[in-house]
Amino acid sequence: MEVIDQIRQASNIVEIASQYTTLRRRGRKHVGLCPFHSEKAPSFTVDEEKQLYHCFGCGAGGDIFTLIMEKESLGFPEALKLLAEKYNIKLPDRRKLSPQFRKLEEQLYKINEDALAYFKKNLFNTKEGEKALAYLHKRKISSEIIQELKIGYALNSWDSLTSFFKGKNIQPKLLEKAGLAIFSEKKKGFYDRFRGRIIFPIFTESGKPVAFGGRTIFDAEPKYLNSPDTPVYIKGKLLYGLNFGKDAIRKKGYTFLVEGYTDFLALFQAGITNLAASLGTSLTHDQVTFAKRFASRMIVSYDADKPGEKAAERATSLCFENGVEIKVMSLPQGLDPDSYIQKFGADKFKELAQKSTPGLTFLISSQLQDKKRMTPEEKAQIAKNIVAEVVKIPDPVVRSEYLKQTGEQLSIDESVLRSMVRQKSTGEKEEEIGIFLNAEKRLLQILLEDKEIAPYIFAEIKQEYFQGLKGEPIFSALSESFKKGESSSLHQLKQEVDPTLVSSLSKALLEREQSATVEEAFECLNTLKQLSLENQAKKLNAELARRERNGEKDKILPLIQQIQDTKKQLSTLSKRNYQDLRYNSRESIERERS
Repeated sequence: MEVIDQIRQASNIVEIASQYTTLRRRGRKHVGLCPFHSEKAPSFTVDEEKQLYHCFGCGAGGDIFTLIMEKESLGFPEALKLLAEKYNIKLPDRRKLSPQFRKLEEQLYKINEDALAYFKKNLFNTKEGEKALAYLHKRKISSEIIQELKIGYALNSWDSLTSFFKGKNIQPKLLEKAGLAIFSEKKKGFYDRFRGRIIFPIFTESGKPVAFGGRTIFDAEPKYLNSPDTPVYIKGKLLYGLNFGKDAIRKKGYTFLVEGYTDFLALFQAGITNLAASLGTSLTHDQVTFAKRFASRMIVSYDADKPGEKAAERATSLCFENGVEIKVMSLPQGLDPDSYIQKFGADKFKELAQKSTPGLTFLISSQLQDKKRMTPEEKAQIAKNIVAEVVKIPDPVVRSEYLKQTGEQLSIDESVLRSMVRQKSTGEKEEEIGIFLNAEKRLLQILLEDKEIAPYIFAEIKQEYFQGLKGEPIFSALSESFKKGESSSLHQLKQEVDPTLVSSLSKALLEREQSATVEEAFECLNTLKQLSLENQAKKLNAELARRERNGEKDKILPLIQQIQDTKKQLSTLSKRNYQDLRYNSRESIERERS
């Protein structure tokens, strides 16, 4: 993590933010119009000393890495590289940063490459492979497409792949880490994950094989089987086939998104190559962000059934939230993209794709569900549901236009919908004011801002101190990072915690100017401990009353003992005096460290 800290110290967030908006100094901070949404009055605040930013209008916030990632649509490694180049900082060899992980990573990449070659050989050079090829050809998938997409076949054998790697002196444990082998408790040995399946390799954007999907040709369950998450593959972050379709996506200006492998193959062969698939799972925020790096528009074509409709609704919601223009293709009931092309041909499919429904209209139609008559209450609920999605849109011009269209399609006065938005916005702001308790907020500020004090606090932290608090997910993530010896930052928290919560945290980090002491940190922790014990005492007293009412005499005594123990802990806390701590100032911290 040294190079990250080095870049953070060398870079200037005011300089970087000034590339996207004009900033003016106001006191110790800089303010300007937000680069993430349109506004007339400046609500975007940058703190040069803390190297943080926050928009009090749209809630965007984070550090210099987050700013670059959001504005340039980059992943963290790319943002790190861009800043390193700008400030002339040489990035060390990744192997020096984490030699063990780097070695494992290289081993898994090589295993996946060898497995890919093995699966391809099986498809074209074995008897079973002939059956798999016949199935693909029956689905009208050409030999050229099979070769281009590097499709293979896993033999219907207990351990053919495992044996293949044994011959290469690769331990089964490594195959397990790659998601290619499974340990059998019953037989005390490893066996192949993929057996009797057509294999669809999953690649990174740069074309490295990191995982596989398999379709059975022996009617085994499940029909489709995917690699689990591994050190080099996280399912919710990649899109199948994007490495093949990214250039066409950039050229066309939009991504055509389907659900699975065979749909991808059918469309790719039909000449629709600006294409990706969501690996048969619900679309994720990370996948939409990934696709947005190549184009800010998307057409979704999922199966024409209830699950497909629900998946399209989720995709629409995620695209609204990420500022991606979305359309949804409507297929005849019971058909998917593959079966539609098989039945009507590629040209008809392309014609139908051009008539795709705008995301807002699709959402409204799915809410209406062909209702010809609605009660006022039903109409009000539908309006609330649609407004809840529209307010996620970051661009105020698009948001305004969508509200106008919603009013027209639902026959509701536009001013009523705008009033609903104002009420929702006001409610959210009121809720945000008190999102963190004072002690909770201050402790989070200290843990993230003061790397000298934080270790003392983490040594005392227990999960139960934060149960039920708004900041519980943040405390958990920070504690896990500390245990692993890793530093924490806002851009890392955004990967693990609800972005709305991280936005509130970024705002909190800009509020406090004074330096912290260990004494203050422990007082905050003490307050949260006390609150936790008081809540515990309330629950125990309520349970005691319930048992007394029910006459459960044999269960009362142990509960009374727990209540007494809790009271004793509360009494001890109230008497504790942190003024006695030796490390209650920055000077004494230095003495303690030396």
